[in-house]
Amino acid sequence: MHSSAVLLIEFGSIILGLGLLGRAAARFRFSPIPLYLLAGLAFGEGGLLPLGASEEFIATGAEIGVILLLLMLGLEYTAGDLVTNLKAHYPAGLVDCALNALPGAAVALLLGWGPVAAVVLAGVTWISSSGVIAKVLGDLGRVGNRETPVILSVLVLEDLAMAVYLPIVTALVAGAGLLAGSLTLAIALGAAGLVLFLAVRYGRVISRFVSSDDPEKLLLVVLGLTILVAGVAQQLQVSAAVGAFLVGIALSGEVAEGAHTLLSPLRDLFAAVFFVFFGLHTDPSSIPPVLLPALGLAAVTAVTKIATGYWAARRAGISVRGRWRAGGALVARGEFSIVIAGLAVSAGIEPSLGPLATAYVLILVILGPLTARYTEPLAGWWIRRRPAAPGDGPQEARQVTGAEASVAD
Repeated sequence: MHSSAVLLIEFGSIILGLGLLGRAAARFRFSPIPLYLLAGLAFGEGGLLPLGASEEFIATGAEIGVILLLLMLGLEYTAGDLVTNLKAHYPAGLVDCALNALPGAAVALLLGWGPVAAVVLAGVTWISSSGVIAKVLGDLGRVGNRETPVILSVLVLEDLAMAVYLPIVTALVAGAGLLAGSLTLAIALGAAGLVLFLAVRYGRVISRFVSSDDPEKLLLVVLGLTILVAGVAQQLQVSAAVGAFLVGIALSGEVAEGAHTLLSPLRDLFAAVFFVFFGLHTDPSSIPPVLLPALGLAAVTAVTKIATGYWAARRAGISVRGRWRAGGALVARGEFSIVIAGLAVSAGIEPSLGPLATAYVLILVILGPLTARYTEPLAGWWIRRRPAAPGDGPQEARQVTGAEASVAD
């Protein structure tokens, strides 16, 4: 009875604290993710007040948080959207992967962490935060801008790539051999292909089966189906997150909209618990030794993300100002970088990987909204002050000054 009371007190205090932190973040209009991570650091190993009774319960909640994050992400897209984006924008996805995954892999190898940690850190630096970016675009009133579909296309391609990447990481951190790893990847790709096929051909039938006019029944069926599929996926050595993502893709129409509305509060709750859980397992004293690599990696990958967005928007015919806005909007990393790092931390791959990922995400989740807002004006200021090159003529001058007044952006 006593331990039950302590559990309720600890967990209730955590939820209350997260609510207050989220309210503070909303007041100052920035992402609450850094505050959730800091809260985990404060109450975890080596923190101010380590928790005891509620840690196992929080671990289960954190796992549900990852599942709901990926489910909600899948609900945002239909199978047709994914196929269309893949066909139209895959070059941007390849550039995104090359420019942003390679720095993470290079740093891990330079630090002597080995190839498995290199693959993990490559994913941490590659994937932008869809949640943070969507919120920033809404806050800045840019949802209707011409460059926004380009930004969303890059994010969709990253999310789709996770269906392939996560099983690879899962197999690597589990120490699976080449044959077992190849089998895991084959199962994941087969499952993804099957779900996409079923969603395209029979999406309405699946949605009709899940559909219900009663919100309670719809919530229970969608949540139960998602957790069941996630568990089966994990049993097959495929990431539970991938299973949840595929369930979200399979649902469409009114069912997806209704499920999104019903599950959003649960997603926010358990996602916050997940960030706290990640912080709980990171010793604050382990961050200073990796702070310099984290700062350097954040600086490099902020520039490479800006370059990615600029290139993708230029390829889509967006004006110069829109290209800079697209690049600045993609800088933020967040939930999925932590998800990827969490796989390695749970497997005990490299003790310093968790602290580095935490510091890296803290830096970029704070820097991301700033680059989204100020990259374009700073780039315009720099272009205006840049001395004209000897070969620049009237055409180049018109292109630079005209970009600022272009109605096409």
